[in-house]
Amino acid sequence: MPPANPSAVAIATTAAAAAAPATMSGEACPAKPKPCCVCIDEKAARDECMLFSRSDDAAGECKDLVSRYRSCMAGFGFQVN
Repeated sequence: MPPANPSAVAIATTAAAAAAPATMSGEACPAKPKPCCVCIDEKAARDECMLFSRSDDAAGECKDLVSRYRSCMAGFGFQVN
């Protein structure tokens, strides 16, 4: 029996895709992913540290998180300056 509302299926499919894992570690991709779609957890941790740091030197305090984010992006072929 087909669903009563075909657009409900599209919405459910979109929601399921949005709930997919944030990073693409270990998955084979035929095309290079977009930079916005990889290393999401690392980026969030870096941003949170930089935004909510009470230190006068937030960059120094968050250096390890920034480094982790850069390494993750480099793994996908992106260069972060």
